[in-house]
Amino acid sequence: MNLCLAAIAADVRRLGFACVPGSTLRDLLPREARKGWSQFAASWDDLGPDAYMADAGRYRRRRYAAYRATAATFERRTHKAHYQSRCYNRLNGGIERWFEPVTQAIADNPATEAILRLCQALFSQATLGETPIEQDVELHQFRIEAGPGTVGSPTPEGMHRDGVDWACVLLVNRTNIEHGVTHIQDENGKDLETVTLDAPLDTIFLDDRRVTHGVTDISRVNAAQAGFRDVLVITFRASSGECAAHEKAEG
Repeated sequence: MNLCLAAIAADVRRLGFACVPGSTLRDLLPREARKGWSQFAASWDDLGPDAYMADAGRYRRRRYAAYRATAATFERRTHKAHYQSRCYNRLNGGIERWFEPVTQAIADNPATEAILRLCQALFSQATLGETPIEQDVELHQFRIEAGPGTVGSPTPEGMHRDGVDWACVLLVNRTNIEHGVTHIQDENGKDLETVTLDAPLDTIFLDDRRVTHGVTDISRVNAAQAGFRDVLVITFRASSGECAAHEKAEG
């Protein structure tokens, strides 16, 4: 067992979250994944617009992929809609949202598989090996853009849960922006941690059943240049039949 990974898993088990600097996470990835990072990160320049923002915002771009995971395999599912109940996403929940798929080149990139495997191993250790045999896994590429004189909102729904068991939020890049501070709270709204993902591979691992999280708006440092925040979000949830039949039709 990797002692560093075990220590991170112990923090998740004890606190409900762990904040990991990029330098530490990089050392946990195999050489092949590090070689694939440049292509992986560059793919954030090719995300489609999020047309489902109920606040009419046009500051978010994304791609999406769904997997069925077992201990041995990550099987990519036929492309489908992303769905969240309104009880988890008050702004954009309650509808099927069809985002452009993660490209096959990025799905096949060694960095993608390595990060998926790392998350799976960590969350298994965080539960002392008692994670379900099969899990629904969702992978989201997000770019939040700050315009000249306007902000971008990484979490416009505010402090929230994602409605899953486990989540990983990994910074890919941040360019010409300020703010974007992540707040983590317990179920009673007590602040547990405040952290800014600043360097590539800076990562937060979350037990989504125990904590909520949110990120402050970003703005440009230099108004004349593009400003954006790129993150990878991966969620794991015990297989439950299309989000428990859309939370029993929101009832």
